[in-house]
Amino acid sequence: MYYTYMLRCSDNSIYTGMTNNLEKRIADHLSKNKNGAKYTKSHNAVKLEAAWKSKDKSLACKLEYQIKNLTKAQKEDIIKGQKIVNYLKGKIDCRRYKRIY
Repeated sequence: MYYTYMLRCSDNSIYTGMTNNLEKRIADHLSKNKNGAKYTKSHNAVKLEAAWKSKDKSLACKLEYQIKNLTKAQKEDIIKGQKIVNYLKGKIDCRRYKRIY
């Protein structure tokens, strides 16, 4: 399994990433250890906002790319519960992803 996720940072920015071990990756970001992303080290990741699982790395990367290209307002809507299909229909097959958080 692979995961695409969105993290809230202390400056209210949203970081999007992907991983095959969600719990470890989130812990890396929150603890600012050497394995965390440079962005979340300087922007202080504070909490996981949303996550989706997919069956392979390619799918997870495609979703990450599409989310990164959304506006901040669209990302906030998704965090609040809007379905990703509302923003990504026609760009990716949203049925291949399952929101888990």
